[in-house]
Order: sequence, then structure tokens, then C-alpha cells
Amino acid sequence: MINLDILAQKMELRHICGSTDREICGCYAGDLLSWVMSHAEYGHIWITIMSNINVVAVASLCDVACVVLAEGVELDPDALEAATKQDICVFSSKLSTYELCTLVSKYINE
Repeated sequence: MINLDILAQKMELRHICGSTDREICGCYAGDLLSWVMSHAEYGHIWITIMSNINVVAVASLCDVACVVLAEGVELDPDALEAATKQDICVFSSKLSTYELCTLVSKYINE
């Protein structure tokens, strides 16, 4: 496992909100929220292009380590407020979902 802080630095992720003091044990990429709820697991990084308040709810429900918004996506204002209040860690990156997944795989297996 790798600490989220270290992984975020290696991947050059832009921190938006939330605590980065978590261990990462895997990754899940997806945008269909009901599917993510049934497949993302505790300690995963969730990579998505979804940016609304429902992302915060799903991240909390699944207890993912963080949400990474791909392709430069930014959180909606109400989602940002909710994520901040619930201490949901969110990052953003200009990279594609595929590129982010390959980096996670590279660094988590070092």
C-alpha cells in the first residue's frame, strides 16, 4: 500500500479538499454512480468525470480514499461545499481516466 499524500505528489494531482492521510489499496474508475456503489471499495481511489453532489454521497458511502476528477473536471459548487464539510478528499487532474489508472497501477505496485 501507499499513502495518498505520496501518491498524489507522484501523480501531480491538484488537491481540492479533504484529508490526504489515507492508505491506498486499489483503484476504481467509473461514472455510473450505481455501478460505482456496488464495485468501489474502502481505500480505493475513485477516478471519474462526474462532478455533482452525488459523487460526494457515493464517495462517503463507499469510503473511498479519494475521488480524482479526470480531464480537468472541477467539482460543482454544492459538491465542493459538501465534500469539504464531510472531509471527502478530492483531487483534479488534466490526465484522462486511462492515464490516471496506469499511473495508479505503476505507483501502487512499486
